[in-house]
Amino acid sequence: MSLPVHYMIERGPRPVAPFSHAVEAEGWVFITGQMPTDPDAPDAPLPDGIVAQTRRVMDNLIIVLEGVGLGLENITMARIYLREFDRDYAEMNATYQSYFASMRLPARTTIGVTGLAVGALVEIDLIAKRP
Repeated sequence: MSLPVHYMIERGPRPVAPFSHAVEAEGWVFITGQMPTDPDAPDAPLPDGIVAQTRRVMDNLIIVLEGVGLGLENITMARIYLREFDRDYAEMNATYQSYFASMRLPARTTIGVTGLAVGALVEIDLIAKRP
């Protein structure tokens, strides 16, 4: 068994805590939860509303996935954290689902939380598998 490989993606979002963007072990790639921050303007205000924040998070996840040579089709599991679960669940679901081919959705857990870093409404982390 080889040691894990730690990735920091050059064009990826600026970390909001001490972490790697992704860590790979034996073909499994664990993508750190992404926030709705703009990689090109990390100090800019967050997008308004759950739809815009979910899009930004998904786009950030795509940047990290592409940085390790993978895509959305490689995701096996997603965990979604929502600060306003009851209010935002339906809109977040519709936005999230629009990123995937029909009937090709990863396994998923969605969790309501009392707070997220940088005041975000949503955070998503992933597990992916190399072919």
